[in-house]
Amino acid sequence: MKANDLRPGLGVKMDGKLFVVTEFEHRTPGNLRAFIQIKIRDVLSGKSIEKRLSSTDDVETIDLDRRPMEYLYSDSSGATFMDTETFDQIVIPEDVLGNAMQYLTPNVQIVVLCHEGNPVTMELPSSVELTVTDTPPGIKGATATNQTKEATCETGLKTKVPPFISVGEKIRVSTADGSYQSRA
Repeated sequence: MKANDLRPGLGVKMDGKLFVVTEFEHRTPGNLRAFIQIKIRDVLSGKSIEKRLSSTDDVETIDLDRRPMEYLYSDSSGATFMDTETFDQIVIPEDVLGNAMQYLTPNVQIVVLCHEGNPVTMELPSSVELTVTDTPPGIKGATATNQTKEATCETGLKTKVPPFISVGEKIRVSTADGSYQSRA
């Protein structure tokens, strides 16, 4: 597969190790040649590294098994997920999950990517609905369009929201960068 065709969530083999692409960016700086900047995570060690590739480089991809799962709960050993087809429960450690736990509420459906039966990463939906648990009260008469205040969601995620959002409201949050999108 050409480096141009890489996307987040793909498994790749580089230097004899299995990696999962976590970020992908096509860059064209000024008068220089275009290149691909990827961030990959080593499946075994969990370390993330950045690599720069030419858009014509060939990359060996690995097929990852996609399993629909339901998030149940978290404890000290990690997060417990249930396979929605076989009803088997597996515990995924925190280092595999990364910051994905800030977007997961109990009973939410996601896709877990596995290699040889071991979970390596997960595909989150593009946005999730979370309940605001803490935010300062809105300023009366604040009509400026670019005003925001900080809000804490039920999962611990902190994001900037407009002043009319209050405690207990459901908001839609982007999983790409954690930004507020709209009311739910």
